Amino acid sequence: MSTTSNDSSSRRPAHKWNFFRAGGFEQVHFESGADLVNLDQLDQKLWAALSCPTRGIEFDTKTLDLIDTDKDGRIRAPEIIAAVKWACSMVKNPDDLLRSAASVDLSGINDGNPEGKQLLASAKQILANLGKKDATAITLDDASDTAKIFAQTQFNGDGIIPAESGPDDATKAVITDIIACVGSDVDRSGKPGVSQAKVDQFFAEAGAFSDWWKKAETDAATILPLGDKTAAAAGAFKAVKAKVDDYFSRCRLAAFDQRALAALNRQESEYLTVVAKDMSITAAEVAGFPLARIEAGRALPLKDSLNPAWAGAIATLNATAIQPLLGDKSTLTEAEWTTVSGKLGAYECWATGKAGAAVEKLGLKRVREILASKAKETITDLIAKDKALEPEANSIVSVEKLIRFRRDLKQLLVNFVSFEDFYSRQRKAIFTAGTLYLDGRSCELCVPVADAGKHAALAGLAKTYLAYCDCTRPGGAKMTVAVAYTGGDSDFLMAGRNGIFYDRKGQDWDATITKVIENPISIRQAFWAPYKKLVRLIEEQVAKRAAAAEAASDAKVGAAATAAANADKAKPAEAKKVDVGTVAALGVAFGAVGTMLTAIVGYLSGILQLPFWQVCLAFAGLLLLVSGPSMIIAWLKLRQRNLGPILDANGWAVNGRVKMNVPFGGALTDVATLPPGAQPSFAVRYPEPPTAMPKFIFTIIAVCFLVSLLNHFGVINSLTDGKFGSEAAWVVKKREEEKKKLEADTKAAATSVTDTNALAK
Repeated sequence: MSTTSNDSSSRRPAHKWNFFRAGGFEQVHFESGADLVNLDQLDQKLWAALSCPTRGIEFDTKTLDLIDTDKDGRIRAPEIIAAVKWACSMVKNPDDLLRSAASVDLSGINDGNPEGKQLLASAKQILANLGKKDATAITLDDASDTAKIFAQTQFNGDGIIPAESGPDDATKAVITDIIACVGSDVDRSGKPGVSQAKVDQFFAEAGAFSDWWKKAETDAATILPLGDKTAAAAGAFKAVKAKVDDYFSRCRLAAFDQRALAALNRQESEYLTVVAKDMSITAAEVAGFPLARIEAGRALPLKDSLNPAWAGAIATLNATAIQPLLGDKSTLTEAEWTTVSGKLGAYECWATGKAGAAVEKLGLKRVREILASKAKETITDLIAKDKALEPEANSIVSVEKLIRFRRDLKQLLVNFVSFEDFYSRQRKAIFTAGTLYLDGRSCELCVPVADAGKHAALAGLAKTYLAYCDCTRPGGAKMTVAVAYTGGDSDFLMAGRNGIFYDRKGQDWDATITKVIENPISIRQAFWAPYKKLVRLIEEQVAKRAAAAEAASDAKVGAAATAAANADKAKPAEAKKVDVGTVAALGVAFGAVGTMLTAIVGYLSGILQLPFWQVCLAFAGLLLLVSGPSMIIAWLKLRQRNLGPILDANGWAVNGRVKMNVPFGGALTDVATLPPGAQPSFAVRYPEPPTAMPKFIFTIIAVCFLVSLLNHFGVINSLTDGKFGSEAAWVVKKREEEKKKLEADTKAAATSVTDTNALAK
């Protein structure tokens, strides 16, 4: 029993399941709707996987989101069971769910329960809204186009009211104003509308804005000394306040001590810096100077002798604030400035506490007009009426859900409860991303990877040769895939190799290997691996020695050239004495080499004393002795090769050892071969110099092996009536044994006669 079974399912008679064996374990095969109805009875220990991510797999993400009821980005076994149970309860014949199709017959919807009855009514309503009233089936395109479904309906159950749904022009205008001020929500019809939250937010802002203005209207003489023009005056005042305060502060400091006057007016050197380059009256260097020339107790000129960078701002201040408050003036004293600051300070304080800024664009008159109307009550009532239809509207959404489950559930089950798609190879598994073509092979087991480093840490346990490829497309699209190589060899698989990756949509990507996890690919490769390593080692050593010799040669040539150039300066070299230690060391070395060669020659001479066919078998045994460990290790790893760690590293919870044996692995990687019926060409362009030596040597060895074998068993001697060849070894051995026995018998007889004669005497 599954751990998810409830009391009712535990009382049901046990369902008979059908299994198939693949990947080293038994997997359920879905044959009928009864399998789906009883899915909760299937022991979860027999499921191929217990969870998978909703992203990074080749499956409709909207269907996965419908199954993912807790919205955690993962699909788990209980969610699969719940989705299957719901779908089975919505159709009359659960067998329909195994016949994947992007449509549902109306006659097949189960109207025997309230939810199914409502779903059938909703399906018919959708078709009626789309002008397909007489249709007998509803497709996914019909159910998923919500904009068309709800285009002609005033209410659709989502609690959002578009402006068009208003009963009169005044209400429509208010809804439009709400959207303009606080934004909109998208209605199921696809139109912008307002929810109750937006309505409440708007009217709260409108009320706050009106109350804020009411404070100013209550104390207009203080807060609005210039009426409607106070805002402009306050703006001009705020723009220059800091600079005017700075000017009068400098004048007070000059009155305190005349010695500071030069410094307060800035140094001459600073002016030289400014005039040394192209000038602009708005330049930061000029704007930083005082508003006017600093003198003790001097009033601020309003028209002449002003800093050019501030002349415009002071003129605006004079026109909007000083003249309306103080009259026409050519200068402004510090006391008058204090008076202006006091009269506009109350406005600044009030403006700082502004409320309801979101509706300010409508203007105070329009805001109060809306507040005075019954627009809020009207819109709230419309939202309530719309919300009341939520069950019916949600049922319309359930129609799309049923169609999606009818189309996708089987595919999900045969890639989750079992891995039938993967092992049957009739359709690509949902966890594969496409096919990689590289190094004369096409690899089908390509898994998308988010982080190659993290993936490789776990995927290495799969005992599979993996190549991580970065794939790019024009326009900047990027992806990384882990590719399993299960056929051919790994001689030329290395970081930097380029190929082409075709995704499930048929799009081609440039692919570059960035990392490989080495594991055996085949027994044949393992047989030749030690010799290939030996050849590579020899090549590397030869290359190193050649490079060292070339460097030494260059050094000698350079030294000779230097010696020739300095021949007349060089002193005669003293004769070098022979180092006795060196001679002894050389003797020991030559002795060791001689001993080794003697052992090798002795071993070979022992082998060469055997018949030639046995010599061949001895060398074959030697090859197996060298390659045997590599082949055994490869055989063990190939038996352990499995898919589980590769998927686990991608966020799956694989429930068993999903093995990939050698025959199945070979099917996942196709090695380049000529197509059927193709005629190979024996004419080679730019051929190597022809030589028959390898074939000749192989033929001679094969003939000698055969002749030696036949001669050993006396076949040649028998066929030629003793004219050629030797007798069979067993015949010679038997004759020798008989001869030895005869000699022994003769000797025994002679001894017996001698003994008899001795007794007679």
